Amino acid sequence: MEPGEALTAAAQIAVALAGFAGVVVAFRSKSLHEWSPRDKFRLWLLLGNALVPLFDCFFGMFLMTIKPTPLCIWNWCSGFSLLLSFPFGFWTWRRLSELGPTVIKNMGAYRYLFYMVGILGTAVVLSQFYNALVSGVFWLFYAAIIFPLAIGSLQFALMILLPPHTSET
Repeated sequence: MEPGEALTAAAQIAVALAGFAGVVVAFRSKSLHEWSPRDKFRLWLLLGNALVPLFDCFFGMFLMTIKPTPLCIWNWCSGFSLLLSFPFGFWTWRRLSELGPTVIKNMGAYRYLFYMVGILGTAVVLSQFYNALVSGVFWLFYAAIIFPLAIGSLQFALMILLPPHTSET
């Protein structure tokens, strides 16, 4: 698969995932403003894990329109991905810290999945640094697109399968 085709396919998946967020909001019994902070955090993760890769895809597709294609296109794309990932990561960490440590403790077995996703996400971010500064290959940039899409899909499944929380956390 060529990079342009891969970016187009990932962008379509990202748009669908963002649309699923609207479906989740529409079919909940309460208004979004009445959701618990934990459920709002889940929605934040779903939207962020759809929109960050979508904008990464858009940037990559935009750079591919430049003729001749720059040799360092994937370096630039990984740098752009980092520019998007850091604010999302910072705001996610801030929202999680506002929820408090009991939220993670109350996750049960999902807590270990949460930690594993965090470790893998850190590895993806580090690979973007390496790709932006050294290698400049497409597959490392594409990993930064596919990983959040996979996590967003998992988050969507959890929002559908797990019941809404009635407590404040």
